[in-house]
Amino acid sequence: MFYKFIKLNAQNFTFLAVLAFSFRFLFLFSIPNLSQDFYRFIWDGRMILEGFNPYLYTPESFIINGVSPVYQAQELYNGMGILNASHFTNYPPLNQLCFVIAGLFAGKSILGSTIVLRLIIIAADFGTLYFGKKLLEKLNIPVNAIFWYLLNPFIIIELTGNLHFESVMIFFLIWSLYLFQVGKWRYAAFALACSISIKLIPLIFLPLFFNWFFKTNIITHNWRSHFFELKSLFIFYSIILLISIVLFIPFYNLDFLINYAQTVALWFQDFEFNASIYYIARFIGYLLTGYNEISIIGKAIPLIIIFFVFYASFFRNNKSLKALITNMLIVLSFYYFMSTTVHPWYIATLLILSIFSNYKFPLVWSFTAILSYLAYANSNNAENLWIIGLEYTIVYGFLIWEVFTKKATKLVALNSKPEKS
Repeated sequence: MFYKFIKLNAQNFTFLAVLAFSFRFLFLFSIPNLSQDFYRFIWDGRMILEGFNPYLYTPESFIINGVSPVYQAQELYNGMGILNASHFTNYPPLNQLCFVIAGLFAGKSILGSTIVLRLIIIAADFGTLYFGKKLLEKLNIPVNAIFWYLLNPFIIIELTGNLHFESVMIFFLIWSLYLFQVGKWRYAAFALACSISIKLIPLIFLPLFFNWFFKTNIITHNWRSHFFELKSLFIFYSIILLISIVLFIPFYNLDFLINYAQTVALWFQDFEFNASIYYIARFIGYLLTGYNEISIIGKAIPLIIIFFVFYASFFRNNKSLKALITNMLIVLSFYYFMSTTVHPWYIATLLILSIFSNYKFPLVWSFTAILSYLAYANSNNAENLWIIGLEYTIVYGFLIWEVFTKKATKLVALNSKPEKS
């Protein structure tokens, strides 16, 4: 129905927009049932309002000592689950502000807090619609392409329904890209810093901007001619760094740095879910040693990703915005293909980037990702690796088809150029 809605109403932008947000408001008064994370969101927001630094305490540290630092502490603890409650929070400061807003307006009600959080996410989607449409117009892409993201049932269920704040992070990211396109890169740096302060994922994009600022060839031109480009790049990164520091200052503490770094590292060295290449590497590790080698593989993965980001930043064309977005899509896809943990809602960022590029495999992935939900069908959340294999066979198969189709198209275009007389 999603696909047919867009195809049959391609010229009716207003109808598709009303439809997209009508579906979102259907979830307004519901409690998420495919994610426990929102209980931790509410806990963190109420902790801050009570004067606690949420980065310094785990919920478990209070509950096991019979202490209730926030209203409905036991209900929130039971809801978030032992795994979430036993770790320090990893949500950046601007995300914490959203949690605080929920605590301010609904500090005595879990349902009330979810409504406030959901309204923030829906408001962010309005922003994505506004700036996404303007950016598509600037790039001469049909504006109805924005609905491959906004009307996608996967996005509506995972972000609006299950309260994942990728929606807000994406709003700031798209706003930033639009500001880049219209030449306001200083304001774009501000918006990108806000995106990072919702979710850390956009950090991976920062090196890609090197070639964006160096419009001339860095090898064939004298460094003196690059002075203003280098100055602009320095200012761009400085703005992002300064805003990030300012936002983290209220929570700064040596223990905070240690706790935060350890929590982020867990995603590479402890958690496993819906992975692809990592599961193959894990299988090989079992064959060779008889053990799960996640501690070793988890340390190697970041190094491989850093090397790939370096390659994409300095050896690929990022000088036009469309090329830059395409490389953002490629880099983030590579990161997820290598990761030990790929929750379905992570794909939302790939999906929004894909509508500004020629690649559509994230749209296919937004459909096949639903197969990973089968892990929730049993009490211990065990995955069926045959199902995960089916998911990624479809995704990789479509990606390979896209890559070779585009190569063939380019080859035909080159061969069809008229010879010089």
